[in-house]
Parts: sequence; C-alpha cells; structure tokens
Amino acid sequence: MSLMDTLKEKLGMSKGKADDMVREHGDKIDQTYDKAGHAVDQKTGGKHSSQIDSGVEKAKDATHDYGERGRDSGA
Repeated sequence: MSLMDTLKEKLGMSKGKADDMVREHGDKIDQTYDKAGHAVDQKTGGKHSSQIDSGVEKAKDATHDYGERGRDSGA
C-alpha cells in the first residue's frame, strides 16, 4: 500500500477528494515534508542529512506524481 493510499484510508477520503487536496495544497504538503525532514535531521545530529534529504525529495515526488495521476485520469 502506498503512502498516499494509507493516508487516504486513515482520513477516510475518496480518491477524487485526495487527488484534489494534493493538487490544491501541494505547496503546504511540501513545506510539511521539509519541516519533518529538518526535525529528523536535528534529532539525528545531522549524521544522516543526505539520506533524510533524499527521503524528503522522494516523498515530494511521490505526492506530486499522485496528484498528476489523478488529473490525468479525469478525477
């Protein structure tokens, strides 16, 4: 199960509503990923910065891809 599917399930959202939320609030979602990555980086004392940055970028990419798939499918 993908990250977005898990979030939808937890929030009780339909696919169309989740697609709309990602497209509408993508910038806020990205900011949240950045804040979370920064917090984790601080907790680990900067020892894993490159891995954390990579994970944050992958999460952002996955979120953007999810929103685009919804747009492409006509949702």
